[in-house]
Amino acid sequence: MQKYLQKALTNQFTRASIAHFGQSLKPPVRVAITGAAGQIGYSLIFRVASGEMLGPNQPVILHLIDLPFAMTALNGVAMEIQDCAFPLVQGIVATDNQTVGFKDVNYALLVGAKPRGPGMERGDLLKDNGKIFTETGKYINDHASRDIKVVVVGNPCNTNCLILANQIKDIPKENFTAMTRLDHNRAQYQLADKLGVHSSDIRKIAIFGNHSPTMVPYIDQMTAKNHKATVDQQWVTQTFIPSVQQRGAEIIKARKLSSAASAGNAAMNHITTWVNGTAEGDYTSMAIPSDGSYGVPKGLIFSFPVTVKNGKYSIVQGLPISPFYQGLLDKTIKELVDERNAVDHLLK
Repeated sequence: MQKYLQKALTNQFTRASIAHFGQSLKPPVRVAITGAAGQIGYSLIFRVASGEMLGPNQPVILHLIDLPFAMTALNGVAMEIQDCAFPLVQGIVATDNQTVGFKDVNYALLVGAKPRGPGMERGDLLKDNGKIFTETGKYINDHASRDIKVVVVGNPCNTNCLILANQIKDIPKENFTAMTRLDHNRAQYQLADKLGVHSSDIRKIAIFGNHSPTMVPYIDQMTAKNHKATVDQQWVTQTFIPSVQQRGAEIIKARKLSSAASAGNAAMNHITTWVNGTAEGDYTSMAIPSDGSYGVPKGLIFSFPVTVKNGKYSIVQGLPISPFYQGLLDKTIKELVDERNAVDHLLK
């Protein structure tokens, strides 16, 4: 059934794409999404299929990966994609087999991870997810395209990415990143709301550190409508930073479920910026392998302000770090070092 579904979908969407676009299309790329039958995956897949992530002339072959128990639901998702008749979708692979799932993949959004259960210690969560990302890293190394770009979304995403990248022998380590774009987007909105401008008017902000309550929203160089902007320091320390750090918990409390649409949106934003670049005079936030900048130990997957050009990111250097921000940085560095130590046995 799975092979039939894949072949039927590929044939239908190839014909539809050619009919709609003629010869204007680029060669198709393969996009893998793990945890594809889950809430975040469901919020993300259809936007990728529509061209919102990679552009209106970029056909995609979707590789939807999930666990065996989720395959019935995942095949239902595949049928919904079929029913949308997306012109850009030239094939669908719906599978629980990672060899098939990562074969020749160019972009991977790793959403699937074991969630933290009631009473579960963070160390136990790290170990359980460590097994998942150790295995996934081996499959990516052995089967994916050598130029694959990966964003880890499943939490704890920084250290999951560290474990994943440690399994990679034949692909550049800089191709493996974790998502802090959701935190960046949250900060951008909070600041825009405070200043009475649109979120797109806010530039030169960043997230340093871990995707956790120790993250550091950095705004000392912020501009609004291309002018230097400041906000009251008391509001920053008592309202803004805690709000960004705890926004995920606030959403869970409100909707009894974790962030799904906003997380899927941020994952897509992460890849779009990685492909298309940052705007002139602005930067974004990506958790990437540290090169020692800002005193962060080399090798940690740490969120930095970055600029992106021609598919390559570069850490923004020389931002002034006040004693206030240094104190926050020290806490998030310590947390990530502790996480690394907790999974040290998986990094050897």
